[in-house]
Amino acid sequence: MKIIGISAFYHDSAAALIIDGKIVAAAQEERFSRKKHDAAFPKEAIKYCLLEANIKITDIDYLVFYEKPFLKFERLIESYISYAPFGFPSFIKAIPLWLKEKLFIKNIIKNEIKLLDIENNKKDTYPNLLFTEHHQSHAASAFFASPFDKAAILCVDGVGEWATTSLWYGEKNQIKPIWQINFPHSLGLLYSAFTYFAGFKVNSGEYKLMGLAPYGRPLYKKIIVDNLIDIKDDGTFKLNMKYFSYVSGLKMTNKKFSKLFGFKPRRPEEEITQQYMDIASSIQQVLNDVMLKLVKSVKNELKVDYLCLSGGVALNCVTNGLIEKEKIYKDVWIQPASGDSGGSLGAAYYIWYQFLNNKRISDNREDKMQGSYLGSSFNINEVKSYLDSIGAVYKEIDDKNLISITAKLISQEKIIGWFDGRMEFGPRALGSRSILGDPRSPTMQSKMNLKIKYRESFRPFAPSILEEELSSWFDFEKVSPYMLFVSKIKNSKLLDSTKFKDINGLDLLKEIRSHVPAITHVDNSARIQSVNKKYKLRYYNLI
Repeated sequence: MKIIGISAFYHDSAAALIIDGKIVAAAQEERFSRKKHDAAFPKEAIKYCLLEANIKITDIDYLVFYEKPFLKFERLIESYISYAPFGFPSFIKAIPLWLKEKLFIKNIIKNEIKLLDIENNKKDTYPNLLFTEHHQSHAASAFFASPFDKAAILCVDGVGEWATTSLWYGEKNQIKPIWQINFPHSLGLLYSAFTYFAGFKVNSGEYKLMGLAPYGRPLYKKIIVDNLIDIKDDGTFKLNMKYFSYVSGLKMTNKKFSKLFGFKPRRPEEEITQQYMDIASSIQQVLNDVMLKLVKSVKNELKVDYLCLSGGVALNCVTNGLIEKEKIYKDVWIQPASGDSGGSLGAAYYIWYQFLNNKRISDNREDKMQGSYLGSSFNINEVKSYLDSIGAVYKEIDDKNLISITAKLISQEKIIGWFDGRMEFGPRALGSRSILGDPRSPTMQSKMNLKIKYRESFRPFAPSILEEELSSWFDFEKVSPYMLFVSKIKNSKLLDSTKFKDINGLDLLKEIRSHVPAITHVDNSARIQSVNKKYKLRYYNLI
């Protein structure tokens, strides 16, 4: 049985192929189109999945879309009616697109599939087209890929059709919805509102806000809790919509929001001042508090030992690190492609297990993501052929010498582009398509940010560390193969930090605080990737 799941038409389009319950391939469209967060129909990603399995589109039994467009349209209409006449400009902008395209996604998908197989004219040979709900896809991607036989599944994002936060119970080959919080009350959209207010792009800049938070102080936390969000003891919440414009307007926040804090949203080209750092710190702490309350109340409600997380908010590594540190559950597993791209995998998984009722076997030890190395790879002949075609100057080195030469270059503070094996599925670079540098270098962070990646100087870099060495460097008691947890660096690896107590803001960047300054954030933390031999032997050997 061959199933392709797809996500598309919002952001982070992707395709995933499952054959007889095993993930064979998964990739985002952006990796082929070179458009960051590409929302287009994932035709190139689908082509890759078919190529990886050496099959045609006509061999696919089911094609599954990761959400239900008509439910989403229902939410759109009801929301505009509720806020009329204030949402009219946004309504005028959105409705033509829906009437022209989004209501006819079924036809669009069928036409795109036909274009993938121009030579075949037999309409009845194309896959059956099915639709899952957005949070259904998130929940399936988290639980069915996890190592757990039984678990609570918490999905938190901006919004799907209606749901913004949902709880599911997973057991064997079934996931069951327990409750959900509906739009417009959204933890993800609350965080995105502050992303916008701090001058970053919504749906792609949230991780920048997370990275900025340690430079600030939570001075605005009380204002947020007293005015913007009503948080119950069990972590459920309700937003005060008079401060937000994302339902009825074309922006995330309004003038009342700015008046509440006493300053306007930062324009992207403006300097990041201390007040925006403090804003970032404040909303990060609110997010931490809400998520900790939620996962604790879920434990009491479902009486389970394991937790799965998915949805865009599950990519917040700081919050994830705190959840893990609290030891509320025996284990927590997070889908490495927790955003919309992972919805493609969840949609396929849902059909295989829940719709077709196939048996599922779990061992509570190993997940099904194969290190998240599910994308395309290229053999040496393909690489050489391409380099020759563009007239590149290159040198071929055997594997043993390649490792030692690369290690030496890194130790000399050279920056390495590392291209090896199958591409990662999800937003993290995990040693397949990575930029590598020496974490001991005091200048490496600024050099990479400003000269290589052309991004904000405050952005931290993540360490890759041998799995067996993890506990000797970090206060972390489990593996972290997908770079989804932030942890503090052990005190024994830190330098004297008392001299930093009077330093604030971006000046903290200039201070060397550990033996590995390039990956030590200003709060002495790091976003960890633990590396083992099974999934990344060459990278393991390099480290």
